[in-house]
Amino acid sequence: MRVGVVGFGTIGKRVAEAVLRQGDMRLIGVVKTTPDYLAQMAARSGIKVYVPDDKVDEFRKADIPVEGTTMDLVKESDIIIDASPEDVGAENKDRYYVPLGRPAIFQGGEEAEVADVSFNALANYEGAVGKRYIRVVSCNTTGIVRLLSSLMGNGIGISKARIFIARRGADPKEYKKGPINDVVPNPATVPSHHGPDARTVLPDIDIVTMAVAIPATLMHMHMVYMELDGQYRRDDVVEALARTPRIHLFEARHGFKSLAQIVEWARDLGRKRNDVYENAIIRDSITVNGRELYLMMGIHQEAIVTPENIDAVRAATRMAGKWESIRETDRSLGLVSEGKKYG
Repeated sequence: MRVGVVGFGTIGKRVAEAVLRQGDMRLIGVVKTTPDYLAQMAARSGIKVYVPDDKVDEFRKADIPVEGTTMDLVKESDIIIDASPEDVGAENKDRYYVPLGRPAIFQGGEEAEVADVSFNALANYEGAVGKRYIRVVSCNTTGIVRLLSSLMGNGIGISKARIFIARRGADPKEYKKGPINDVVPNPATVPSHHGPDARTVLPDIDIVTMAVAIPATLMHMHMVYMELDGQYRRDDVVEALARTPRIHLFEARHGFKSLAQIVEWARDLGRKRNDVYENAIIRDSITVNGRELYLMMGIHQEAIVTPENIDAVRAATRMAGKWESIRETDRSLGLVSEGKKYG
């Protein structure tokens, strides 16, 4: 399957490199709009760079080889993963993908209406099979939907979910947003967008979210309260989470006492850019009190949607079933698979 990636920023570069690891996909190239160091890195690593037709001379003056235009990339690809900045994906859809009849995967920064379905592999892979336009929900929503799906998929019903998010103030490279010394309601109204966004994937879930932005860059932290549909043991919850792909439990007794140490864990595993693709759930925080469940989890905003984009390609193009795709994506990216149940 010939895949083109439009955008080569925080998400695009990770997704493009993930495509390169797939045995059933071939990366045609990436679209860059600015002749910066990321464009240079793509070219130096052998990734073909495509640019808007009015930027060709600008890139060549910067000594960055240009393979062709955005239109050329779309024509040469069977499917597009659009990792453009917020709202640009919708513009690209109207300008390129619809006229050229190309299916496309969009990111969570786009409105849900841009796609036929909002997507999370654990939650609704089957509902995305054969769809032309799929939207992978945002990093926080991906983490929330994975958590809910991991419980419901193991027979633990949820009556309602209330999730409180401490959002990182900026990604590590976003110098224009810092330095900061503040805690900002994000937004001041309730709910934050994450709850309604989760319902685009799981429409029947009773969920409310609140969020604040904090002066940190590494990860988001979610503080979760759920009311379950019956009496469950803590061990039931722990087992359900431990066996679910893309969920990883971290324990304080093993030295995990902060999100920074979880990032260090990914670094020591040799993962490029210290990427944590999994929901990082603090096992010590898992508490069951009657029908109430409490826990805390970290979400690595830069990496968590990477495997979902790969699975969305397979769903759109009918290349593989749900568990076959999830298993292969996890294997290719080096996700922890010990004790996980694929199917």
